[in-house]
Amino acid sequence: MNDTKCFELPSHFSRREFMHVGFIGGLGLTLADFLQMKAQGAQKFYPSKEGTAKSVIHIYLPGGMAHQESWDPKPYAPLEYRGPFSSIPTKIPGVHFSEQFKESAKIADKITVCRSMSHGEAAHERGTHNMFTGYRPSPALSYPSIGSVVSHEFGSRDSLPPYVCIPKVPNEFAGSGYLSSSFGPFGLGGDPAKTDFQVRDLAMPKGISEDRFSKRRSLLNTVDDHFRQMEKSDALSSMDNFYNDAYSLISSKEAREAFDMSKESDKVKERYGKNEAGQRMLLSRRLVESGVRFVSMTYGGWDMHANIEKGFQKYGPNLDKAFATLISDLDERGLLDSTLVMMTSEFGRTPKINKTNGRDHYPRVFSIALAGGGIARGQVYGSSDAFATAPEENPLSVEDLATTVYDRLGIVADKELMAPGDRPIEIVDGGKVVKELLA
Repeated sequence: MNDTKCFELPSHFSRREFMHVGFIGGLGLTLADFLQMKAQGAQKFYPSKEGTAKSVIHIYLPGGMAHQESWDPKPYAPLEYRGPFSSIPTKIPGVHFSEQFKESAKIADKITVCRSMSHGEAAHERGTHNMFTGYRPSPALSYPSIGSVVSHEFGSRDSLPPYVCIPKVPNEFAGSGYLSSSFGPFGLGGDPAKTDFQVRDLAMPKGISEDRFSKRRSLLNTVDDHFRQMEKSDALSSMDNFYNDAYSLISSKEAREAFDMSKESDKVKERYGKNEAGQRMLLSRRLVESGVRFVSMTYGGWDMHANIEKGFQKYGPNLDKAFATLISDLDERGLLDSTLVMMTSEFGRTPKINKTNGRDHYPRVFSIALAGGGIARGQVYGSSDAFATAPEENPLSVEDLATTVYDRLGIVADKELMAPGDRPIEIVDGGKVVKELLA
């Protein structure tokens, strides 16, 4: 899967013996490598090094977007399976999208559509957990989201939070799980589509000068040092990290400007669309361009049990325009090759239109879209059968998707992180890198 070395402590060596410099060198370990292993308590250790993808934009569509009305139309199926929309040709010869995705059809040569995504969780919460963590839910352990793992492995860049959610943290599964809460996401607390948009707690407090602000930080550090000597806990350590991150954000001109939508011209805002989908994707581009490693943004409500035609007419065009613009804009700026964009949902919808002209939950097969960051351009991976009831070719599991995304970032998904109770847990359990998806 990866030529990066995995190091395990042989059972017949004590920790004291292992610290012998010659033995460390014999394994190909630097002392820094070993100290990192010791600090993490990992049994399988792979150093994470930035890969082809330097950043990720995860566009999440809550509710379960129907594949039949988007990426995988079935124009030759009977009407009750085909649904209300016709299909249109794309830039990929022989491949059609729904007519609701006409702008995406024009940039299909820049993306990969996966039509064989599959898992077994038909409940919203469980399907969402799958797509955010790469794991099936367990009552015994809370798993970290992909964004939190990226934050844990790489940390911040250019005084910006490593993991940002737009417009807010969307669900509990987007958090840090068994990792320290210091690796959790930074939620904006506001919607960039609103004219009065402002990032929560980002501005300097009114009436506070830079000098006074610095003195307050010095005083807080003194108090924190006192309490830290009295009690050791993740909560204190996490709060220390949060305070440091907050001060870095407020005091950094570059960080404040990254979130400042007024820096974008009306022409660019119109290109994306002056709506929730457009402005959230525009801010996502601004953030990865400035140094944020992982952006998770949500849009719309796709739980269309009734009147799916009206639902897609409401959300589809804005999503389509914004997504196509994001991909093109990243490409034009030379950022697409280093930014992995993925559009997912917790599951798809049933093959047959129901009595209320909608579709119900269906995890057995659905579609996602990937682009950039070392993902191949202009292809369809996998397929569903003629009625969109099951994968026909190359089923894509949640574990394989997560492992492939981590691989593009430079993280070996087989690496073990330490959960409470000194339990080593693989970042992903059992996934493989899907070579056919790679550029």
